[in-house]
Amino acid sequence: MQAVILAAGEGSRLRPLTRSKPKAMIPVANQPIIEYVIDALLENGIRDIVVVVGYRKEDVIRYLNKLDAPIQVAVQERQLGTADALRAAESEITEDFLVLPGDNYVNAESIARIKKEQNAMLVAEHPNPSNFGVVVIRNGLIREILEKPEDAPTFTVSTGIYSFKPDVFSYLQTNEIPDALAAMIASGRRIRAIPADDWQDAVYSWDLLKLNSRMLRGITPGIGGTVDASVIRRGTVRIGTGTTVGPNTVIYGPVTIGSNCNIGPGCMIMPNTSIGDRVVFEPFTYVADSLIMNDVTIGSHSRIVSAVFGQGCILADHTTTYPSASFIEVGGRIHKEEFGAVLGDGVRAAPFTTFKNCIAGNSVTIEEGKTVVGLIEDGTRVM
Repeated sequence: MQAVILAAGEGSRLRPLTRSKPKAMIPVANQPIIEYVIDALLENGIRDIVVVVGYRKEDVIRYLNKLDAPIQVAVQERQLGTADALRAAESEITEDFLVLPGDNYVNAESIARIKKEQNAMLVAEHPNPSNFGVVVIRNGLIREILEKPEDAPTFTVSTGIYSFKPDVFSYLQTNEIPDALAAMIASGRRIRAIPADDWQDAVYSWDLLKLNSRMLRGITPGIGGTVDASVIRRGTVRIGTGTTVGPNTVIYGPVTIGSNCNIGPGCMIMPNTSIGDRVVFEPFTYVADSLIMNDVTIGSHSRIVSAVFGQGCILADHTTTYPSASFIEVGGRIHKEEFGAVLGDGVRAAPFTTFKNCIAGNSVTIEEGKTVVGLIEDGTRVM
């Protein structure tokens, strides 16, 4: 069996984090999302894999070239939709195949369930179905797909994972795969609904916190750096090569820390935290339930909770993220979500900055003593 992974899109609802990388390359628990998809396919013995790239394709191709798996690449020249992306891989398809989004997590058991079927969709229950294609099912068969409806009739959604025969390409008349499925159903084809065992998507940037927490459950412990004898470690902790953890630091797993980091002394790292490469935590910093990407510096006496920090952020001492539930508009919708902060790449914050339920764009600069709330556009200077 073959597999096509669609990794050509930007993931616009995850901005500002996807300005510099496609959604499939966002690191979760220090591993790009697409790698979890590839791992699940390999566990099922599926090694004939085509990845469709487009937005910032060089980043994806460079990463795929580092993997052991023999992966083919197809290019979607313009990001016109999922069916258009699938057409880009048509010349590589010679047998029954799976289609998977490269920016969702799916486990190997879910793939094992759907790979046994011809013409099937993997479905899942979701508390916010209006963010997805909502599926109407009768007697185990797909009857209708309602794309992001305001009033969803069911909590069952499409995961964007399908099993197809090669003749599906004759149904790809528009730019979206759900339209092809509707045409197949109208022609009398039976599309089976296969319940997922474990699947998760991050639609908005704050959703990465839940996905990060989920993926940290699967990390393996290991110490590759230098950890002071006074450091207290509890739970599953993974520390990369070249990383130094200073005296009297406390780490409660699950936590993963990348390579060449400098942590402490006197820091506290609490569960569900992932820390990228070359990150610096200055003394007496507290971090919990957060996703910190590469090359971030957090100043001393800071308190970071429920935060996603893009790469290259430099935050001075006494920085605080304060989780709060308030309204924020993203993707044309008003949301009420509780989180501390989402910072794009290269944010600079002076001492005593507080982020409260804030999404700050790339290269935002914040002067000393400010409390930042809501949505801050790229390049803004907060004075």
